[in-house]
Formats: sequence, structure tokens, C-alpha cells
Amino acid sequence: MNTMNRLGASVDAEKLPPPETPWQEFIRVFKKDRLAVVSSIVLVILVVVGISGKVFTEWVVVFDAEVVRLPDKFLPPLSTPSVDIIPAPDLPQLGVYVFGTDELGRDVFARMLQGSFVSLSIGFVAVGISVVVGILLGGLAGFFGNIQLLKIMTVDTLIMRFTDVMLCIPTFFLILTVVALLPPSIYNIMIVIGLFGWMGTCRFVRAEILALRQQDFVVAAEALGLPKTRIIFRHLVPNALAPVLVSTTIGVATAILTESGLSFLGFGVQPPYATWGNILTDGKAFIFDAPWLFVIPGMAIFVVVLAFNIVGEGLREALNPKLRRR
Repeated sequence: MNTMNRLGASVDAEKLPPPETPWQEFIRVFKKDRLAVVSSIVLVILVVVGISGKVFTEWVVVFDAEVVRLPDKFLPPLSTPSVDIIPAPDLPQLGVYVFGTDELGRDVFARMLQGSFVSLSIGFVAVGISVVVGILLGGLAGFFGNIQLLKIMTVDTLIMRFTDVMLCIPTFFLILTVVALLPPSIYNIMIVIGLFGWMGTCRFVRAEILALRQQDFVVAAEALGLPKTRIIFRHLVPNALAPVLVSTTIGVATAILTESGLSFLGFGVQPPYATWGNILTDGKAFIFDAPWLFVIPGMAIFVVVLAFNIVGEGLREALNPKLRRR
């Protein structure tokens, strides 16, 4: 059966393609950015490497990252172990030092595997904490912002001025100060980085909720007498998560860089845990004698941070119709 459009042209209704869902539209636009797609594949590979690093170095000890083999110190990448220690049961199963060894004869490949899980877990957990705090404060500022507090200021003013104060303080030096006062622990690093990285998420969520509060579906929900918490977390926050998703990807890269900086200064994750940051720190004294100790973790940090930033840019373009390429 044929229908007529406004210009009088005949259109076969049965041949019209079905309308795209928001998810299909997002995938179609995101796939156009080949660099973002390649970066996404790199991140998936890195996550798999991080999980395998936890399995192979701690749960099923295939590569032992803590065994000291002084006869094999400073061996370059792809070197074979010394003949006199081949029968030892703690040798890497590959029979070769893929990334060489460090000043104590430890397998750098095993340490990079272990460090991949620690570094990525710090990034994801820290960003998870900052996103939760940012969504809560941003939701309160956006929805309950007009409530007066002691006739002095509103909830929105209080939260946003506190956010501005936090943004004025150099975050890295604040984290460095707090970490220096706390006992060295991987969990303290995660919590501290997360608690001082929520400001951007808070501002994004507040701006989106202020824009969404005037939409018809929110007005209808309020007219029906739905609880305010339901309106916020069921209707407003899910529709405000697009910019939060973008900032999350960039936040993971920032958290990994922060941990690497702390480890480089000696305030990060302490031994026996290996992270890319403290591997880089151990190698800085041997830049000319054993450059692989500095180059390998440095390149790993560079690739991960670059991939997260590119994926974040691709998500920003795919989720914002105004930025989509023609």
C-alpha cells in the first residue's frame, strides 16, 4: 500500500526502514570515529591483561613478580635466564624475560602484569567513588537548590561554593598531603583520589538536572505526587548521565596519572605491590644503563591515558547531537 508525502511523491510504507533506537544511533555515530573504536579495543585488551595479571601473578602463580634472581639482574628484553638457575621452580613459564629484568633480577613482565591490575583497579574504584559523590551532591544542588538554609544561603549556593573552593585548591598537592599523613595502603590511595575528584561530575549533574526540571515528564511526575527521591534517581539522574559517562572515562585516566605521580614521589602504593608508577620510579635511576625499566612502564601509562581520553572524546561526540560529524 502506497502513501503520499507532502510533495506528492509516492512512498512505499512497507519499505521504510524502522526508526533507530537511541542505542543504535549511539553505536552508529560512535563507529564513525575509528580512532575511538581502536582506543576502545585497546582498553578492552588492557582490562583483560589486568585481570590476567591478577590471576597469573597471585591466584595461579605462573609469573612471580617478587622473586629476586641476582644473577639475572639488568637483562634486556627477550633474554633467556641464566643457565645455572634454569632448574629453579620459580622461573617464568615462558622461559624468557619478555621485558627484561630489573636491578634485583625480578621479571619486569611479571611486575607489569601485576601492576596493570593494581593501576586499573585504582583508576576504576577512585572514579567510582568520585562519581557517586558527584551525583549525590549535584542532584541535591539541582533539585533542592532553592531550599533556604538559616535564611543565609540556598542549598545550591552552599554546594556550589564548596565545589568552587575545592576546585581552587591544587588537587594533586592536596591528595599528596593527605596521603602523606595516612598509613601507606592501596585502599587509602583509592579513597583519597576518589574523594578529591568529584567536582566535575557534580557540576555536570547539577547543570543537566536544572535543564531537565522544566521538562514535561518531570512536571508530570511531580503532579502525580511521586516521591522526590524517585523523581531524582529514576527520572532525572539517568537522563543526566551522558556528560558523566564522558567525564568518567577521562577521570580514570586522571586517577591512573595521579597514582603514578604519587608512586613516582614515593607516596603511592608501597611494595610488595607493583604498580606502573613505582616500576617507573625504580627505573628512573637506571635510565641509561637499563632504559627498558623506564620506557616500558612509561609507554604503558601513556597508552592507557591516551586511550581513555580518545574514548571519552568519542563518547562526547556520540552522545551530544550538536557535536556529531556530518
